[in-house]
Amino acid sequence: MSIIEAVILGIIQGLTEFLPVSSSGHLALSQKIIKIEEPSLFFDTMLHAGTLTAVFAVLWKDIWEILKRPFQKLTLYLIIATIPAVITALVFKDSIENIFISARFLGWCFLITTVLLITAEVISRRASPGKSPTVKKPEDLKTAQSMNWLDALIIGVFQALAIPPGVSRSGATISGALLRGLDRDFAARFSFLMSIPAILGALVLQVKELADTSKLAEIPQSAVSAPAVIAGTLTAAAVGFFAVRFMLKIIREKSLYGFAVYTGVLGALVLFDQFVTRMFF
Repeated sequence: MSIIEAVILGIIQGLTEFLPVSSSGHLALSQKIIKIEEPSLFFDTMLHAGTLTAVFAVLWKDIWEILKRPFQKLTLYLIIATIPAVITALVFKDSIENIFISARFLGWCFLITTVLLITAEVISRRASPGKSPTVKKPEDLKTAQSMNWLDALIIGVFQALAIPPGVSRSGATISGALLRGLDRDFAARFSFLMSIPAILGALVLQVKELADTSKLAEIPQSAVSAPAVIAGTLTAAAVGFFAVRFMLKIIREKSLYGFAVYTGVLGALVLFDQFVTRMFF
């Protein structure tokens, strides 16, 4: 793998890990369309480490508050929200791996992301101040102090639904949070805090596979030089940093409709290729 390919994968990982467009879906697309080979397990692990660094860099105040007071409701809610994805990954491990390899449902999954984003925006906007006398006021929107365990569990279920490539993890969790009436800024922050155990979990599994030499021999490995690894990791971290900050601003001030249009068009193009042109799929 060249340094340029490593940088491209770092950009894809850093951007799409946090924008609601699906990082795994775009990785599958890059492998099909621009013929970037599947990265080695070590390189993929380092990309995840880079995006994890980005989350810590942007949300260090939120993370520090959790570390100072670990036994608080927010910590419990993050644990609850992580459970559905863990159970889903363990129970359907083989099926999930087959979905990732085949990318058969990629187009449909991008469309699922579109539906989630539009539904969340429509419902949350109806509950925004100024729409009608019966809507929620800003102080009625849920924050870390006013959300409950059921909110966390449902958001966690949305995260579990986002395991297949093409369904955005951040898009699904933010959508779930908005549908449960969370404050928009807190919805985004809670989603990105949820990404920490999700990315850490992926890192732990990858490190375990790297340590298992017998299993590692069965995994296709492409040659990745040290400069390429460093370039990809730094790119993922830098791009991820700006992607997180960008998404926090978008959630607070704009809407998710632009991302919905993007994933909708992308999903339609993938399906058109799968069923008509067959150029890449």
